[in-house]
Amino acid sequence: MAGAISRLNRRVSARKSALDPVWIQRSAIAIVLTFLVLILFMPLAAVFREALRKGAGAYLDALSDRDTLLAIRLSLLTIAIALPCNVIFGLAASWAIAKFDFRGKRVLITLIDLPFAVSPVVSGLIYVLLFGAQGRLGPWLLAHNIHIIFAVPGIVLATIFVTFPFVARELIPLMESQGTDEEESAVVLGAGGWQTFRRVTLPNIKWGLLYGVILCNARAMGEFGAVSVVSGHIRGKTTTVPLHVEVLYNEYNFVAAFAVASILALLALVTLLLKSLVEWRARKIEQFVTEDQNEESAG
Repeated sequence: MAGAISRLNRRVSARKSALDPVWIQRSAIAIVLTFLVLILFMPLAAVFREALRKGAGAYLDALSDRDTLLAIRLSLLTIAIALPCNVIFGLAASWAIAKFDFRGKRVLITLIDLPFAVSPVVSGLIYVLLFGAQGRLGPWLLAHNIHIIFAVPGIVLATIFVTFPFVARELIPLMESQGTDEEESAVVLGAGGWQTFRRVTLPNIKWGLLYGVILCNARAMGEFGAVSVVSGHIRGKTTTVPLHVEVLYNEYNFVAAFAVASILALLALVTLLLKSLVEWRARKIEQFVTEDQNEESAG
């Protein structure tokens, strides 16, 4: 017994000696906190301070303005279209990449990562060159009275392009780590492809899927570059919330600009809270499964 205690004390001492000195740890923590205060907390506080500079009445008037409400409506409409499209694409792409081997898999993964490598402004310009009046399909679209650029369809397409990797990139590693044993067992027992996906695969990836949806929604809410190129900044028609903030700021209507910006800030905080809750829930489930497996192994 004494020998075991001695070995334990030696291990604790070795771990303590391997740690950095206390002053290094405190210095690192101080640097991180200083960075967070300067880069995150102070700008966030400045947004709300400027938004409420003329009182709650001016703040509420800015949020109840007709153009502001139309911008919020357009943002919600864009998210309502782009998010389901990205979920469907993300599920299909991750299912194909993680569960099957086929020629061109690496090329597909590279294409999924393309929006991360391309500037949002360039991606918006691509749609202008394709669907604009002088673009490849522009004359045909004008002849059939179809408007994509400087209209809602262009905003939706640009948003889909910049956000479609999030769900897929969240699910691909998760599905690859889970393997295909459960799906193969379900097929052997007579389950069809859709039944296997709905009853086996989907329950195993639901938290990862929700995490990807949260990230995709957050990017769609705040997207500016690509949407700015294809929108035309038509006030009340093609201005989303980020674009409306820019319009108000350029008009020197600072209180209204920061009031509308505070909506995005609040949504960002809510998104961060949801993200933390999903991560916590996923860790708890993983810990429970690990403990259950250890108990079975011990038994």
